[in-house]
Amino acid sequence: MIKFGVFSDILLVHNLHSIPSVHRNYITSLLFALRTTQQLKRYVSKYSELVRREAEKNKSQWKTMGPAKVAVPSPNDFLQKRSKEPKLAPSQVPPLIPHSSSGAGLGQTWLRQLIQVLTEKKEQEGEKLLPLSVPGRTYHPVIRIKKNFIYKNAVAVIRGKPKNPRHFCVDTRQGDKYLLEPSGLFPKYIRKKNYGVIPKYVTRRNEEMKRAEEEYQASVLEELKKKAMKTLSEEERTDILKALKKNWEEVNRAFQTLPVLTDTRYKRMQKEELELKLQQLEHDIAAIEKHKTVYIANV
Repeated sequence: MIKFGVFSDILLVHNLHSIPSVHRNYITSLLFALRTTQQLKRYVSKYSELVRREAEKNKSQWKTMGPAKVAVPSPNDFLQKRSKEPKLAPSQVPPLIPHSSSGAGLGQTWLRQLIQVLTEKKEQEGEKLLPLSVPGRTYHPVIRIKKNFIYKNAVAVIRGKPKNPRHFCVDTRQGDKYLLEPSGLFPKYIRKKNYGVIPKYVTRRNEEMKRAEEEYQASVLEELKKKAMKTLSEEERTDILKALKKNWEEVNRAFQTLPVLTDTRYKRMQKEELELKLQQLEHDIAAIEKHKTVYIANV
């Protein structure tokens, strides 16, 4: 039995259609169509080689797996202690002179040479150092007086005040207890010295407000005094009354000298004017004589 796939069946049917209908019923025709189907080649694009070359050309070899070859460190070059610290050149380090019983100053001489070398190196690098000096043989350091901490602690304990016992509250039969101060049941804040005392900033603010209110009231009173009416003194009242009477006499004398016949308009107007002045002066004199206290408004 011969089995074909779907694609092979399609090619086979296509090849059968290409054979004339007279020869389709023979086995040779079927074998010929099958042989032609098996001889067909797979489709290959003409750009496949170009695409392959482009992919190989743009490929990064170290992108995922790292460099191809890495130098392996030698086992003899392991990291040692203080190997990365800066070291002086062998020529700059002065030779070490050992101490001896006969020459105690040899070690100090070597230390001076070492300090001199280090100072010169720092100056060459651009750093300035403070002058250093090695203490002499006759130098005796100041010995500090040692404190007797045992005696000091004993005196502090004797003179100190005993601690107040802490207040507890037991609320179960098993003896479970808790502190009263952090619980809120102990009157802690009302026993403070400053409890109920007004804070300083509140007192200061109240004083400032009171001072501002007093300044405002003073300014208002000053404005009222400026606008208030002035009381006329007795001497000023007498002088004003005398001046009014004198003016009345002058106006009355001018009125008496008018002609009896007022046949012209000018004469009538002069007479009316003098009469009005006399009436006003009489009214003012009567008002001042009637009232002993006179007020004058400041305009």
